[in-house]
Amino acid sequence: MKKIINTPNAPAPIGPYNQAVLHGTMLYTSGQIAIDPKNGKLFKGTIQDETQLVMENMKAVLAAAGMTFENVLKSSIFISNMKDFSKINEVYAKYFDEATAPARETVEVANLPKFVNVEISMIASL
Repeated sequence: MKKIINTPNAPAPIGPYNQAVLHGTMLYTSGQIAIDPKNGKLFKGTIQDETQLVMENMKAVLAAAGMTFENVLKSSIFISNMKDFSKINEVYAKYFDEATAPARETVEVANLPKFVNVEISMIASL
């Protein structure tokens, strides 16, 4: 049976989806973008600042499911400019122990929701 995960500590969904779905021990998160959950407004700053907010939003979703970044098995990162890869990686790396970091792909896309620069989703397990 699936359990819907939503928290006020991450941005509310802007469409017909939830922040995450827990099925058994597996958590599937929706993509997080740089929206400030306190005011629901899009944050525009450096790519590092945007990535940090995305990761903090993801941290809140994981916490709502009783998990941490240690539970993450796979991450998907979508970026609008591959030239930002190293800057995004610099921030992303702070949230994981390199020895146990999850599998990941990073894909450059033409556009993201609200024309943000980075979106990250994850799959985690208890």
